[in-house]
Amino acid sequence: MSDSRHRGGFATRAVRAGQEPDAVTHAHATPIVQTSTFVLGDLERGERLFSGEEHGDVYSRIGNPTVRALEAKLASLEGAEGAVAFGSGMGAIAATFLSLLRAGDEVLFLGPLYGGTRGLLDELLPRFGVSARRVDDDTLEDAIGPATRMLYVESPTNPTLAIHDLDLVGMVARRHGLLAVADTTFATPALTRGLEHGLDLVIHSATKYLSGHGDVLAGIVAGRTELLEAIRMEGLRHVGATLTPLAAYLVLRGMRTLHLRMRAHCDNARAVAHALRAAPGVRHVHWPGFTDHPRHDVAKRQMADFGGMVAVELDGGRAAAAAFLGALRLFDDAVSLGDVASLACHPASTTHQLLSADVLRQDGVHEGLVRLSVGVEDGDDLVDDVLQATAVAALVSA
Repeated sequence: MSDSRHRGGFATRAVRAGQEPDAVTHAHATPIVQTSTFVLGDLERGERLFSGEEHGDVYSRIGNPTVRALEAKLASLEGAEGAVAFGSGMGAIAATFLSLLRAGDEVLFLGPLYGGTRGLLDELLPRFGVSARRVDDDTLEDAIGPATRMLYVESPTNPTLAIHDLDLVGMVARRHGLLAVADTTFATPALTRGLEHGLDLVIHSATKYLSGHGDVLAGIVAGRTELLEAIRMEGLRHVGATLTPLAAYLVLRGMRTLHLRMRAHCDNARAVAHALRAAPGVRHVHWPGFTDHPRHDVAKRQMADFGGMVAVELDGGRAAAAAFLGALRLFDDAVSLGDVASLACHPASTTHQLLSADVLRQDGVHEGLVRLSVGVEDGDDLVDDVLQATAVAALVSA
């Protein structure tokens, strides 16, 4: 981290960290090292490389120069010792759980969670003897038991934008010798840096805001080296959730404008949230920037701004949600988020479809809820779009 490209403010590091001129070609842009394997040289060196005695690339499933540049950039932005990139956000989450948890361990999580993560905790990990239990912020410490190994949290949460106190999670974890892990995909390091709040690891679906252009799948974990070494070996060498060099290049390119894009996402989300709140047929708008949001003060403390996501709950339930989605002109009806183009989806029938009715009810994922990923188009155009769509949806509720 001594190179000048790894110092300076956030914008400077977003543009320059991890991306040195290529040592061989002197290319200014990071080359795509599109190879599956690397020449070892001789038997002795190969043995040293595979044992970790000598650092170097041996096989792109485990490490690759283009992927390593991405890892260095994210580590710099998060203030982390290092990072490990994966082929998807779920690959990063699964690798973290499978690497750091053992049979008999328990995960305490603060909900709600993304449907895929909840499914992993509820369905897959129990097959390996790992249990998971949902707790609330105010009961977190009392819920810790002898088997508890990890505290897991999203903030803001998917899809209802609940906010959890990362300082509290970090403090409780340190007090009890537990691992504290947060998925901060919705915030990005431009708004929240979880390691500064005492967390051990932060996870991103780099598919979303980090890449920012809806054209790649990627995930990444950042934090302490000792934890990342296990995650790399288990998640990449044994599980093989590997990020391709081309995908790494696309995420790298996107991250160079992260600070600029997040500013526009946040400004547009603010305008959309306020407009929706005054619209007919709207029951509730979820956005942590509202002063009456239950955790607005926490969000204000741990976020530089309130993010580009808004969730709107419509009076007419599923029928109103369908009408709203069908009437939108600038928000494309699609899952995922963090794209420069605005997206809208119905979580109950898509991203959270496999969760039980009880879990959906507990998490506030109602049939009338639509999640909006507010893009970087002209803000007035986006406001006009959601208002004409709510007018159509309101006719269903009438």
